[in-house]
Amino acid sequence: MFEQLGLIGCGLMGGSFAKAMKRAGLVKRVVGYSKSPSTTERARQLGVIDVEAPSALLAVAGADIVLLAIPVAATEATLKAIKHLVTPQMLIMDVGSTKTDVVQAVRASLRDQMGSFVPAHPIAGREVAGVEHADADLYTGRQVILTPTEHTLTAQLKRAEEVWSALGCRVSHMSPESHDAAFAAVSHLPHLLAFAIMNSLTNQVHSDQLLSLAGPGFRDFTRIAASDPKMWRDVLRANREEVLAQSRLFQQALGELEKTMLENDDQKLEDLITLASLTRSNWRMGAQRGRKDDQ
Repeated sequence: MFEQLGLIGCGLMGGSFAKAMKRAGLVKRVVGYSKSPSTTERARQLGVIDVEAPSALLAVAGADIVLLAIPVAATEATLKAIKHLVTPQMLIMDVGSTKTDVVQAVRASLRDQMGSFVPAHPIAGREVAGVEHADADLYTGRQVILTPTEHTLTAQLKRAEEVWSALGCRVSHMSPESHDAAFAAVSHLPHLLAFAIMNSLTNQVHSDQLLSLAGPGFRDFTRIAASDPKMWRDVLRANREEVLAQSRLFQQALGELEKTMLENDDQKLEDLITLASLTRSNWRMGAQRGRKDDQ
């Protein structure tokens, strides 16, 4: 059990982590800080945190575990603000969707103390933000990717694995670079496409009428377009090169489908759709088997 969690960022992700840690009996006290004092106050009123801190530094004071649940662009400045209280015994993690930039921020800010930091990416979230939506079950059954560096202390990596496992997560390791390349394909590009299709409709004259006709398929496809704009601005900027590379591959695939339509090549069009359908079905069945194996 940890004595004190220093929570920097009391929104959906951070608040859910605090609630999950409390429910699992892994922490005695949570001290929280958010850039907006009203958010910190609301987190205390909801019982997500026990004590409000007026600064990130004071949220870390006395903590033996720290979670950064902040936009990835704020990582370096935040770590610089708390570095004077970082010790080798302290476990520090983040929940950012990109990792290469986070590791660079850790190197620039913590330097000799960076062994305490274990970069983490829980594959969880919702299209709503705010501490009001914090849920102790948000991470249950989810995958968490840890991207340790050559400086990460073995003891802290082990503690990070134990924490996420105790919260019901499946823990795996990747390098920061491999992580960002993979998630550009399966997360960041899909968000970019969802934003684009919503904007393509918004820019049409009869957008309201079109949206009134949309059904469950459109709802499912565009759900992630309602995600936090500032967070995703930072993610797409931080992982720009990998996302643009995936975008070019997507444009090639879309171009091939368009070409078959222009050429009235019905058989090839059906073949391309069949390939997509089979890949999706096989992925879904594999994901279901993986969840059963973890039970």
